[in-house]
Amino acid sequence: MNRQAQAAVMFLLGAALLHAGATDLYLRYVKAGLQPMLLASGVVLIAAALATAWYERKRNKAAKATAHAGHAHPEPRISWLLVLPLLSLILVAPPALGSYSALRTGTALQQPYGYGKLPAGDPVPLSVVDYASRAAYGHGRSLHGRPVRVTGFLALDHSGAPYLVRMALNCCAADAQPVKIALTGKLPPVLQPDAWLEVTGTYTAKLTHDPVNNGPIPYLSVTSAKPVPTPQDPYDETWNN
Repeated sequence: MNRQAQAAVMFLLGAALLHAGATDLYLRYVKAGLQPMLLASGVVLIAAALATAWYERKRNKAAKATAHAGHAHPEPRISWLLVLPLLSLILVAPPALGSYSALRTGTALQQPYGYGKLPAGDPVPLSVVDYASRAAYGHGRSLHGRPVRVTGFLALDHSGAPYLVRMALNCCAADAQPVKIALTGKLPPVLQPDAWLEVTGTYTAKLTHDPVNNGPIPYLSVTSAKPVPTPQDPYDETWNN
């Protein structure tokens, strides 16, 4: 590619980063804390693209002024196909990882160093990671028999057993791993994989193990469940807090 084409690709890439960083789109790729870096990267790329285009224009003008007789050889136009992935990034928002990935990856639940005090009021809002770690490793002692409210998407294994899942990430969607809660109790009559549910329930000592990596999967005894829209940030960043 010539310098003008390189500048165009850099400009589009910078615009794509700014578009993703200024909207919720970036949450499909990286954790929320990286938004400032995305926006800064977009600004730098756009500035570099404009500078490249300006210097190339000056160089072309100087070359024309001192040009000898000759024949120019333009670069192949097929190189502009490199722009297509950038356009897809701008125009097409990829879905967040869901039940297909969750069921093929072992639970990533890790034992925490400790548990914070639960806030006042019932039911207690907890993340999937927080409830799962308190139930599996804390044996429910920190829950004190209190009702909890947990939100996640549904995954159904080959036998139809339901799990409430959230994909937890450290940095970006490429390293996202599932944390799973097995559900028992009062469940909706029809369960759709990847549907988001807000589940209210209580701790139960029942525990199973993930068939993929033998990791612990605690149960939640459901007292009520209702569908909810996909959250603005579909990933669980509890580990980053």
